[in-house]
Amino acid sequence: MTDSGHIPVMVNEVVAALQPRDGGVYVDGTFGRGGYSQAILAVAATRVFGIDRDPAAVTFGAELGDRYDGRLTVLQGRFGDMERLMSDAGVSHIDGVTLDLGVSSLQIDDPARGFSFRFDGPLDMRMGDEGQSAADLINQIPEEELADIIYHYGEERQSRRIARAIVEARKAEPILTTGQLAEVVRSIVRRSKDGIDPATRTFMALRIHVNDELDELDRGLAGAEQLLAPGGRLAVVSFHSLEDRRVKAFLRQRSGQKSHGSRHLPETPHQALSPSFKLTKRGAQKPNKEECKYNPRARSARLRAAERTQASAWLNIA
Repeated sequence: MTDSGHIPVMVNEVVAALQPRDGGVYVDGTFGRGGYSQAILAVAATRVFGIDRDPAAVTFGAELGDRYDGRLTVLQGRFGDMERLMSDAGVSHIDGVTLDLGVSSLQIDDPARGFSFRFDGPLDMRMGDEGQSAADLINQIPEEELADIIYHYGEERQSRRIARAIVEARKAEPILTTGQLAEVVRSIVRRSKDGIDPATRTFMALRIHVNDELDELDRGLAGAEQLLAPGGRLAVVSFHSLEDRRVKAFLRQRSGQKSHGSRHLPETPHQALSPSFKLTKRGAQKPNKEECKYNPRARSARLRAAERTQASAWLNIA
């Protein structure tokens, strides 16, 4: 547990994957409450740049930075823009990047942010302070588009019925709170045997869409590839299959493990590229049983890690 009371998921495994060293420069792309940043700073005389789009996290980071004699700097922005953010900070190469793709406790525990159906609050869900809120989304877009979002991002089989119920409900009055939305979904989807709330997948889908999370992840992985020096480490913790599949596919491709297809077909440009990463551990690493006991949020976590090679970043090659 950090000084802020936050319990970062798989923090020991993330630090082991990054192997922080004295004089190294590291990016914590999802700063939040600074759990990974503090752990990295504690094990070596490093410099850490935190990135977060949430102004509250940046304010917290500025206060926390006073404890580390200039070794911690928190930048406001999206981790998908890390290459530009680091360039603006005068840094061209780094030794490690970590990403925690879950919603931070700073956000989910604040009813005013509208991330959780555990509290009744404004239906917002924005990780930053810009763009369309979840309330804007569900009260404005067509039923078919809403159903597609819930299906593709929430993997919700009842997406069509849920979208239809939302559209009917908003005809009577706008859906503006988390409680209103949760009740609409619960009227359609039954509680599962494992006790997961019926609204879980719909809320996740809306959050992913509102924050452009999957495209952000793609940009962040590409940015890490560009910035990491040879021997630099990447460690990504994901919490659901959509994210984990994207991370897995990126690392398999960049480490040269993607299928090469038929030997009778011409080689594609990507097949001719040298691997820009090598996996430091095959497959995803799961949290240990002890961590899952004291931190239930860790149960669905998966860590994937890789080391940057000498090869050029693939996006640098035409």
